Amino acid sequence: MNMKPLFTSLLLLCGLFANSQSASIKGSLQSTGGEAIPFANIALFTTNDSVLYKAGISNESGRFELKGIGAGNYFLKAIYLGYQDLYQRSIEVNESQELNLGVLIFSSQTVELAEATVTASRAMVEIKPDRTVFNVTGTINSTGSDGLSLLRKAPSVTVDNNDNISVLGRSGVLLYVDGKRLPLTGSDLSNYLQSLSADQIDRIEIITNPGAKYEAEGNAGIIDIRLKKDESQGGNGTLNSTISQGVYFRGNLSGSGNYRKKNFNLFGTGNIGTGEMFNRMRFHNELNNSVQEEINQHYNDRRNFDIRIGADYFINKFNTIGILASAGKFTNNNSSYNRIELASSNTPNIIDSILVADNTLDYERNQQSYNLNYRFDNTKGRSLNIDLDYGMYANRSNRYQPNYYFDPKEEVIYSQLINSFDTPTDIDIYTVTVDYEDKLWGGKLGFGSKLSKVVSDNTFLVYKENQGVFDLENQRSNIFKYDEMVYAGYVSYGRSLGENVEFSAGLRAEQTDAKGDLQTFLPELQEPPVELNYLNWFPTLGLSWKAAPKHMFALNSGRRINRPDYNVLNPFRNQISELSFEKGNAKLQPEIVNNVELGYTYAYRYNFKLGYSKTSNQITRLIAPDDVNPLAGFITWANLAEQTVLSFNASVPIQITKKWNAYFNASASHIDNQANYGEGAIVDVQAFTYSIYQQHTFNLPWNLTAEISGYYSGPGVWGGVFLYESNWSLDVGLQKKFLNNRLNVRISGSDLFYQTGWDGVSSFDGLVSTGSGRWDSRRASLSIGYRFGNDKVKSRKRKTGMEAEAGRVGG
Repeated sequence: MNMKPLFTSLLLLCGLFANSQSASIKGSLQSTGGEAIPFANIALFTTNDSVLYKAGISNESGRFELKGIGAGNYFLKAIYLGYQDLYQRSIEVNESQELNLGVLIFSSQTVELAEATVTASRAMVEIKPDRTVFNVTGTINSTGSDGLSLLRKAPSVTVDNNDNISVLGRSGVLLYVDGKRLPLTGSDLSNYLQSLSADQIDRIEIITNPGAKYEAEGNAGIIDIRLKKDESQGGNGTLNSTISQGVYFRGNLSGSGNYRKKNFNLFGTGNIGTGEMFNRMRFHNELNNSVQEEINQHYNDRRNFDIRIGADYFINKFNTIGILASAGKFTNNNSSYNRIELASSNTPNIIDSILVADNTLDYERNQQSYNLNYRFDNTKGRSLNIDLDYGMYANRSNRYQPNYYFDPKEEVIYSQLINSFDTPTDIDIYTVTVDYEDKLWGGKLGFGSKLSKVVSDNTFLVYKENQGVFDLENQRSNIFKYDEMVYAGYVSYGRSLGENVEFSAGLRAEQTDAKGDLQTFLPELQEPPVELNYLNWFPTLGLSWKAAPKHMFALNSGRRINRPDYNVLNPFRNQISELSFEKGNAKLQPEIVNNVELGYTYAYRYNFKLGYSKTSNQITRLIAPDDVNPLAGFITWANLAEQTVLSFNASVPIQITKKWNAYFNASASHIDNQANYGEGAIVDVQAFTYSIYQQHTFNLPWNLTAEISGYYSGPGVWGGVFLYESNWSLDVGLQKKFLNNRLNVRISGSDLFYQTGWDGVSSFDGLVSTGSGRWDSRRASLSIGYRFGNDKVKSRKRKTGMEAEAGRVGG
């Protein structure tokens, strides 16, 4: 289907509704030298309670106009990078008045680049020196979404058919929530992200080249999901309810609140959700002179609940102590249908037999985390931050799997094999982090250390049914314990080199002591523990150059590591059926990547980035034939010899009309995977992939806002050898606010043409697999949110270690 006429018609249709109403305020922004200030952020506040009333931006000529203003008293604030904030106070507006403020003059100053952001009206995507910020709050088409769906829309982020996340074509990204590392991987991580509703998320920060202050784990950098937290004085809160209907129903209820006084702040959030979903996959497999037609259908019935409670005590002007506790529970009742038609490659149209495996899975995850934070900040550049953290994750999984081999007509059972699996996992994480910063030699010196300990106990018990009794299969069962200690220290320094150049550099050292101990139930299968002991050095370097008032360049380089974890090291066989399974690789080595990025920003608004990365021992997924059963295929993890990625990203916001704003993000990368495992098992894959995301926002009459957004993703490669085809999606949404903007009603439709799925082919070591997948992505959603309490914002707040790093240049 040709989408260009459809997109054009929809955009023009929404544009026809643009109309003016009531009073207006206009003016022009200039520098002290008389130069026009384009694309400045402008916010209009009511005088009596400092509540945001209207927001906008100046055009390329520095002119601005705010329409739809009611009679009253206001003050205006304008912010532009490199200048002092501009205030115009005592603005009195009469009904239907067209008020012209004339020329307003900005005064120049030196500011921290990462801090010059207007919080009153944030752009959907903000490009900062060390990160890209995807602002979820206020985006209509995020209604009814979850954390994983939002990552699919985030700039430079790709989520593959196995829910693995990559950034700028690089895999091995590290997931954080509120500055704390999330230890989950694989299906556990996917389940968590899908249990996290969009109503809970404030923004997603994508840090592709972190500085020395951050831990070096994560080849593709860090994705930090920041949850909502109210910073207003007095008692405040929000309550949101979302219902969503696709093939199945989903519902979510969330709330947040805080109570803030002069020296004390108590805050909390809660969320409860329920919903059903499906996932369908088809594969055509050719291996060892056989042809297989495979169908996988999964149905999930999910429930989730989580709560966060915290408090900050401001001891005095400079010292703050805070505590934070969170807990959550997620359950999933899964039923799946796996059917494989078996035939000879000589007679592919004649079915020999059919394997049917009906799986049922009961999954439960309980988690708790606790944080104690102390922060000293003298507001003159000296700060000390100490974090003590503990996290506990308990996963329980029980699966029942009968395998039946039928005749070609699926009437007579040739044989049967019934298995059950009991696979609990317990993870405990302990961390201590200390960060110190101070002014030195006209710049800023930082140093600190971090100690982290991860203990993971994994039990894999396989049972085989024998005349109604399930006996433990000692040959296939094991207990896998993984302990990891990382001792880290770093030093960093940044300063200005003249009027227009900023410099930063850092060095981080990490000593890793890890042990994977596989305990089998049969002595002859016992293997020695896998021990990893190594010291790595991770240098970082950043340079930024303001070539002209509207032209800025930034060069960043760094070295990072990705360590194999319990999920990929354990060789346990986790199967969908007797002929389809996955297993880990105990011989995996850590992968090391070197990254270089060059960024260019025009008019503090249009951003472009070139990236180069080279990874040794790249950890990747491969689909291969089984050595024991010639008809079976499996997914495993392996080290590639190397991976080379060239990438490009462009972020372009455009104000088409006064009431029509658009945002475009384009990413492209060339990936080269190389490996030779011997005996003809060779990986030699090159792929060029690209994606385009766009969002159009329309300010309509009657306080309505409309959005049309969508993406197109071109062909590319997942893992080591899976080449996928293009896919795309189109979303629409409408929002209206009532009761002085306290009540917010949003409706949206996602993936209207049902094109979000995937299609692709993998060829490795004699197994050729062609597949496709679809899930419950086409949905209609309704969200109602209410904000209550005082809106007066208190500027002073607690910073965690990662938040404090956000203002650093070149990280």
